[in-house]
Amino acid sequence: MGARPDGAAAPGANLLALRGHNAALLLGLLRAAGEEGASRLELAERTGLTPQAVSKITARLRADGLVVEAGRRASTGGKPRTVLRLVPGARHAVGVHLDRDEIVCVLADLTGRPTAVRRAPLDFGAGAEAVLATAAGEVAALREAAGGPPVLGAGVACPGPLDHATGVLRQVTGAPQWDGFPLREALAARLGLPVVVDKDTNAAALGLSRASEEVGGASFAYLHLGTGLGAGLVLGGSLYRGPHTGAGEFGHQVLQLDGPRCDCGRRGCVEALCLAAVARGDLPAAARVLGVAAANLVELLDIDRVLLGGRTVLAHPEVFRDGVARELADHAALRGRPPAAGSDPGVAPAVPVARARGGARTVADGAAELVLTGLFR
Repeated sequence: MGARPDGAAAPGANLLALRGHNAALLLGLLRAAGEEGASRLELAERTGLTPQAVSKITARLRADGLVVEAGRRASTGGKPRTVLRLVPGARHAVGVHLDRDEIVCVLADLTGRPTAVRRAPLDFGAGAEAVLATAAGEVAALREAAGGPPVLGAGVACPGPLDHATGVLRQVTGAPQWDGFPLREALAARLGLPVVVDKDTNAAALGLSRASEEVGGASFAYLHLGTGLGAGLVLGGSLYRGPHTGAGEFGHQVLQLDGPRCDCGRRGCVEALCLAAVARGDLPAAARVLGVAAANLVELLDIDRVLLGGRTVLAHPEVFRDGVARELADHAALRGRPPAAGSDPGVAPAVPVARARGGARTVADGAAELVLTGLFR
């Protein structure tokens, strides 16, 4: 369940059939509380669970090593309350980013903090057997180097389109040999772990959605420009995949009817225009195209923020940030975007643009969050 408008967590349920949900609810609150932790009474107040139910659930979480008692709060007139904290290293999640020419693997603790990272070359176009062998080898080496901590599962992020629910790839642009391949099932067998599969941009957006202090709004777009171009969308605080995991195919909106041919088969796609400008060394032109497309997205979805990532952006962050920001400022001026609260009513502020946190790890970090989300929600 999501958060209530007043900021408290949604009410829990005391039914035995929903013990897993309520445990996830409490773990999520303790994760958000960080080092400060929370008392059992605070958890009960925020969830609507009875104090007895909270005590029973947290006893199980302590027995599993996920939660620990960490001192007492100073008394305010009653009995001092015992503080509970999440144990970050109690479990880990593996995040795998299968890019077209590189694999990035992270091992993340329960807070999402990466504790180990590996990178290696990868030829995504070489087909399933080669990619699976590389992924299995890199994940095994990652876990071994970290001392073999307990792992919940592996989140795998790769180019789309794909079916998130089944983990089956669908007509990946430029890699038709992957169409219909059951990546989740195949990797789970290789890794010996539960596996979750999603598009690279969705995974990144999910990971970034936890960094509320950076995102600064409930709705944002993560634009990823690397060997291709795509978007991850968080709308109203939730990752938006679409009913067929097809949302975010941002790179294949047509801006120029007679433009260069794209790998998707059409002409003048944003991706083709951007990559063509990058190839000829005209980075300002690439940034401008990306900015025009971002302005279209703002117009369509009324998002609060644009975050940029991907290796091409990371190699020239200021050029792309400034170029996209200029286009969004022009868009705001033309469209008369409503001013922010407390600002000059005569000024129409543009949607802010920033480089996404995580750098080259953004997608892999988000892939690990695909697994952690199942524990905390």
